[in-house]
Amino acid sequence: MNKSVAVVGDKDTVLAFLALGIDVFPVIEADEARHTIDSLAHQGVGVIFVTEPTAQKIPETIARFDKEILPAIILIPSVQGSLNIGKERINANVEKAVGQNILK
Repeated sequence: MNKSVAVVGDKDTVLAFLALGIDVFPVIEADEARHTIDSLAHQGVGVIFVTEPTAQKIPETIARFDKEILPAIILIPSVQGSLNIGKERINANVEKAVGQNILK
């Protein structure tokens, strides 16, 4: 893979990213999502966008990559809307880096 960005999640959400030239990986089951993310990380993808509903199915995988520099796992809403998981993660990371949440 020669791209540094990929999107993993439900088909309806990820296919929209094809128009941007981003590699997309539609998944349904948790094992499929886990394997796809691990494979992308092994291939050196730097940023992996994961839909929030998919991330909910694989919290241990998401947490494992939180401890790594790369790939950056960014949670995005699905076409059904946001679960606010991604926003909460950003707030927590800002608070950890700055000492307080300056985004509220």
